[in-house]
Amino acid sequence: MTVTADKKEKSATPIPLYLQVKHLITEKIVTGEWQVNDRVPSESELVIQFQCSRMTANRALRELTAQGLLIRLQGVGTFVAEPKGQSALFEIHSIESEIVARKHRYSCKIIKLEQVTASAALAQELNILSGNIVFHSVIVHLENDVPVQIEDRYVNALAAPDYLKQNFSSITPHDYLSQVAPLTQGEHIVEAVEADERSARLLHIDAGSSCLLITRRTWSQAFTVTSTKLLFPGHRYKLKGRFSS
Repeated sequence: MTVTADKKEKSATPIPLYLQVKHLITEKIVTGEWQVNDRVPSESELVIQFQCSRMTANRALRELTAQGLLIRLQGVGTFVAEPKGQSALFEIHSIESEIVARKHRYSCKIIKLEQVTASAALAQELNILSGNIVFHSVIVHLENDVPVQIEDRYVNALAAPDYLKQNFSSITPHDYLSQVAPLTQGEHIVEAVEADERSARLLHIDAGSSCLLITRRTWSQAFTVTSTKLLFPGHRYKLKGRFSS
């Protein structure tokens, strides 16, 4: 990916230049090119490396520092920060652990596992550049051989580069991602929908049946990790939560 000069920012791409620089810095950290405690190039060096203005470089460094990916020491420089442990704002359990906790048998069917190119809409969801590589999985989770959830998940490849190499018959995507990109933030949207023909076939229900759809996004430090749709047959699932002040 080539970053354009500041004067071309508006005409060349709708993605702000500072955000492009953030993605490039993040990618170098995730791929291991820049290790924990490594010194990050100075603003002046970033201006030359990415062909951007000093203001653009400064904003990228400030925002990555605020997100916990970098640490800036006055008079010393900017460094790759130590990753923080998991600190979820709310609990999200894997479907397998929920089923096992009920003393029932868990299994799954892998419908799709592929690499795709991010559309503009998906790129916005995952806070990446349009055209970046994204991993896509569709898995049906079963309880005592009865389908109870369709998990349609898109994964930021920068956050989990080995996602497609996993055996999701042995480990759920949730459990794997919890290991490689621990959850630090998430959001849920819950709505009632009707099953389309494809979903009905996978869930062994009639088309038009009432279902519960949870649309979820998760973050791990600076990364938007996943954008996921979880579809449940309405008569086989209920939500339960516990809150405290």
